[in-house]
Amino acid sequence: MNPTLSFFPVGNGDMALVKLLDGATILVDCNIRKAADDPADKETRDVAKDLRARLPRDSSGRPYVDAFLLSHPDKDHCSGLCTHFHLGPLEDYADDKKPDAEKKIVIREMWSSPIVFRRARKIHHVLCDDAKAWATEARRRVKHFRDKGWAGEGDRILILGEDKVGKTDGLEAILVKSGEKFARLNGMPNSYFEAHLLAPSLVCEDDEEVELRAKNQSSVILNFDIVATHVGMNRYRFLTAGDAEVAIWERLWERYKDEPEVLEYDVLETPHHCSWRVLSWDSWSDCGEDAEVSEAARSALGQARYGAKIIASCKPIKEGDGDPPCTRAKREYESILDPVYGKFLCTGETPYTWAPAPIDIDILAAGPKVRVAEAATAAAATAAAAAPRAG
Repeated sequence: MNPTLSFFPVGNGDMALVKLLDGATILVDCNIRKAADDPADKETRDVAKDLRARLPRDSSGRPYVDAFLLSHPDKDHCSGLCTHFHLGPLEDYADDKKPDAEKKIVIREMWSSPIVFRRARKIHHVLCDDAKAWATEARRRVKHFRDKGWAGEGDRILILGEDKVGKTDGLEAILVKSGEKFARLNGMPNSYFEAHLLAPSLVCEDDEEVELRAKNQSSVILNFDIVATHVGMNRYRFLTAGDAEVAIWERLWERYKDEPEVLEYDVLETPHHCSWRVLSWDSWSDCGEDAEVSEAARSALGQARYGAKIIASCKPIKEGDGDPPCTRAKREYESILDPVYGKFLCTGETPYTWAPAPIDIDILAAGPKVRVAEAATAAAATAAAAAPRAG
């Protein structure tokens, strides 16, 4: 079995699954919309079904992820959480007798920024119901650790980034500081990956910075180093960054411009759904083609290795269709890939705009390779043949 990265067609949102060489799974965000759960909706992909098909099951038949990373608590990164995932102590799991397709997914370990806890209390940073549920569950797991000093499956949490004024003191055993690397998963060391936490940094030095960064700028940025094979030293990078915008990428370039290898990647999921705001301070709607690229942000995102893949998790990218996604951003990413013979893909367009399917990338000894989705291609061809034709 090869490690894989799977990117699901969820519109302007994120949902990606990392499967390691030992079969362990890490889910990065979810955006399972109501339309995707509606059997009568034939146009929206049933991504919950796609996700379950890729997950292992425990001895009780429950689907699970070893870790669930929420990059930040916006609706398009956590929709479907309450519907499809078990929240609360594992002994309260109530779906054992349900059909496999209806069983809720167990989250063995949560990965979360502490900013989630603060945002839930701010009126002007109102969270959607799924984000509130995440925050409640995260607090439960932190309290469990504080009370007991340990946690088992279904109670574990890894906190990504320090909180201000000592709020994460006493949690060092479950805390990763900005700039640190870690190679543990579901409470155990794992030799098949290492992740470098690039953001968020200390949260936060003052209230003004909290206001500035509490939304998209609070996104968790991780650069995964994934082991490709049991033999040899082949490792490949997956960079994921939620909705981190231009200010964060400029800051990261300032920090790492003398060691740009920190930012290198073989697979990048475009931040903020291929938004122009990631690469520029200028508004695309106001400035159009006159908008200027931030060279620092572009440099931070431009560390593509040979043959790199850039995945835009968004709806189809069209001229004059707003931002995100933005056609100019797509062109910038393609220009980053041109010198390294890379490939740009959009989840809303692959394999076809009228029949998008998950993009599966196998991490092989020779590097990441996009898998041909035979079933999806066949389904798309059938749909195309059945569609009415002009004339």
